[in-house]
Amino acid sequence: MRVLVLNAGSSSVKLSLVDGDDRILFDREFEVSEGRLDEAQLANAIHGVGGVEAIGHRIVHGGPRYQASVRIDGDVIRYLISITDLAPLHLPAAMAGIAATRELLPRVPGVACLDTAFHSTIPPAASTYAIPLEWRRRYGIRRYGFHGFSHAYAARRAAEMLSRPQSGLRVVTCHLGAGASLAAVLGGRSVDTTMGFTPLEGLVMATRSGTVDPGMLLWLQRHAGMEEPELSDGLDKAGGLKALAGTPDMREVMKRRSSGDEAARLAFDVYVHRLRSLIASMAASMEGLDVLVFTGGVGENAPAVRAAAVGGLRFLGVEIGPTLNASLGADSDISAPGASVPTLVIKAHEDVEVAREVRRVLATPPP
Repeated sequence: MRVLVLNAGSSSVKLSLVDGDDRILFDREFEVSEGRLDEAQLANAIHGVGGVEAIGHRIVHGGPRYQASVRIDGDVIRYLISITDLAPLHLPAAMAGIAATRELLPRVPGVACLDTAFHSTIPPAASTYAIPLEWRRRYGIRRYGFHGFSHAYAARRAAEMLSRPQSGLRVVTCHLGAGASLAAVLGGRSVDTTMGFTPLEGLVMATRSGTVDPGMLLWLQRHAGMEEPELSDGLDKAGGLKALAGTPDMREVMKRRSSGDEAARLAFDVYVHRLRSLIASMAASMEGLDVLVFTGGVGENAPAVRAAAVGGLRFLGVEIGPTLNASLGADSDISAPGASVPTLVIKAHEDVEVAREVRRVLATPPP
């Protein structure tokens, strides 16, 4: 089955055609701004693709209703629109993509492939917030986790590269891009992750703050008179690297850092401090670590970030070779000789995982 995959991220939308052997036959990428998709650009790209048998839409958040991927119909669309506030940097572009493909390819079945589904296996100890029971029951507040397709692919590919079965394998996957998260993957199943109820929790990201003290937000409301829109923009769109260094682009941060820019140095150090500590946290969730994986735009292309993060993790048995780290190709082992825990760099292929999910859903007769 040839699956057209639309992957709406926080800074881009990727379009891929994946065949039944997981080969990428076609791919394009478009930038998005604040969730706005250029539908004419998307339409032109889709017109150049033939033989589409199904469409898979990577949907960042399934909310409390959906814990597994689902065929798209009117009810699904209405619900996803209603929870846009849970992922304001992603869902608008995803919904625009669904609308466009339903108009352009009305007879081709579509599947909403939920990034949160992979993390539905996280145990209650890791997914439950210590907040009033009524909030949890009434509003479905829990830690959902995101980047599920990237984490799933990276963990599966790591087992292949090491010629080891996934069963029992303890993998920490680091998806580092404009959005960033880690996952603890034990035996192919997610048991912990850094993002939470929304994609805002956890690591420092391009424009997102990552975890902050909620008491600070209450203080700003009470003493600075800030209201929800200003707080939301400060955390989602003006936080992260952008807040610390004046740019959301890690490449620019590293360039300025090497030139002695103090703001860029601080941004890099804050980013790495959070990354390093949360890698250790993910390993603790599995009582150990068998392999560390870097993936995503920053994870694949920023050797300095990998080196700084791993440099503080030798107590876990992780160590990388400087030459390998600086001159790797796609899907590489950058471990230092003698390291007891291998470190891999794996090219992200969310599209392959989404296509697999589409085939699985469509192979199941509708209720």
